[in-house]
Amino acid sequence: MSDVVETQGIVDPPAVPAGLADRTRLLWVLLPLLAFGLAALWLVSTDPLRSFNNGAPPVEKLTFERTILGPGGIHVLVRAGGSEPMTIAQVQVDDAYWEFTQEPPGSIARAATAWIHLPFPWVLGEAHAIKIVTNTGATFDHQIAVAVPTPTRDSTGLVSQALLGAFVGLFPVAVGLMFYPALRGVGRSGMNFLLALTVGLLAFLFVDALGDAFELAGEAAAIFQGPVMVVLAAVASFLLLMAVGRREGTPTGLALATFIALGIGLHNLGEGLAIGGAFAAGAAGLGTFLVLGFTLHNITEGIGIAAPILKVRPPLWAFAGLTLLAGGPAILGLWIGSLAYAPQWSALALAIGAGAILQVIIEVGSYLMRSDGQGLRALVIPSTMTGLAAGVGFMFATAMLVKI
Repeated sequence: MSDVVETQGIVDPPAVPAGLADRTRLLWVLLPLLAFGLAALWLVSTDPLRSFNNGAPPVEKLTFERTILGPGGIHVLVRAGGSEPMTIAQVQVDDAYWEFTQEPPGSIARAATAWIHLPFPWVLGEAHAIKIVTNTGATFDHQIAVAVPTPTRDSTGLVSQALLGAFVGLFPVAVGLMFYPALRGVGRSGMNFLLALTVGLLAFLFVDALGDAFELAGEAAAIFQGPVMVVLAAVASFLLLMAVGRREGTPTGLALATFIALGIGLHNLGEGLAIGGAFAAGAAGLGTFLVLGFTLHNITEGIGIAAPILKVRPPLWAFAGLTLLAGGPAILGLWIGSLAYAPQWSALALAIGAGAILQVIIEVGSYLMRSDGQGLRALVIPSTMTGLAAGVGFMFATAMLVKI
């Protein structure tokens, strides 16, 4: 019996066995990979680029990622980013050459890191300048603005940072949520005002987080492609949370409040990383006024979290969970930032937070339009516009207290 079937003048080709089709598909995957491997082998073995070598030294880049000041001197973590492995030949501190040890020793490969240990008697409160000289004569400078001991991994330091993080993260969110009973009686206009207030404060946090992320990305090693990393992380965070949030329909009530708390928490994590790193480097100090400024700045966050749940009665544990989700990451950020700070990780955390905040802005705006019943017109009524302006204005005014 023939395998060829003719129907109305169209001849169907004989069916290909499934096993043979899979092997054919695998072959077409392996062939381009084999071609690339052979080309790479030829490039390495024959080195056709040697004709372009005019004797110029390789491009060298060195990024200072972390500085530790302790009783044994100064310790800096550097990352190589040049086209070839780099060799550190000499190190100067305050224009004087100093003996140093390198861990691990030898040349530093592209994208690799190494610790440089300097037995330098740094002076508390003074500024110090470090200059690294490679074997090609290239120099790289690093400034220590104010020399202070780097926080150590002891229980006293961690408890102090936890108390500080709780005061600027957990406490203000809890205070904001304490307005919940007083806000439950607001009418339709009041609800529109509070939801728009939430959008306003989140819009400020979104812009603030992106700005800080791009600034920190500029301090990171070029290999991390800072600005591109920030954009990709923000977009990925936004899309992922949109997919999760819309999996069971548009979030409302406690679910929406949880997404708001998550977005604020990710933002606070990034801020905590940056603040902890600044304290460890001696670049910032917290006074009582500054701590109160941070607290006042974050109180509105609790009000924004409460807005979507004014029409429901969540259990008491839900308020505790929302407070921990929004404010707790500030403690974690302070710990990580003071003990293992690197600008690219702070930029990444802030970018992820920015993407999460953008997702929440869209969800709260959508909820506002649905709950009011007027669609897009709900965004331009007086109560909404007033709330939006109040949210942005309050966050901007209180941010003036904490910017240093």
